[in-house]
Amino acid sequence: MRGKDIKKIPNCLSKYRRQKGFTQKEVARILGFKQSSIISKWENGVSLPSTTYLLKLSVLYGRPTEALFTDLYKRIKEDIFAALDKKSYG
Repeated sequence: MRGKDIKKIPNCLSKYRRQKGFTQKEVARILGFKQSSIISKWENGVSLPSTTYLLKLSVLYGRPTEALFTDLYKRIKEDIFAALDKKSYG
């Protein structure tokens, strides 16, 4: 199974979906998808939603975008600050 080891993108999508009382199928329908497979892929960290869908999820779940992908946001923030430090002192 080593060949199938994929680095998954951690997120809080299913947590916030459940808090709002939605099923994956309902979220898919609200977002305009015919099937819920894309919602499953996002929640399982297999793929990321586009910017538009990220914003739609943020509105639907009543959470800021960085709350939906907390770990990814923190990593990006650290990378940006590290790059700024290198520029300032490099």
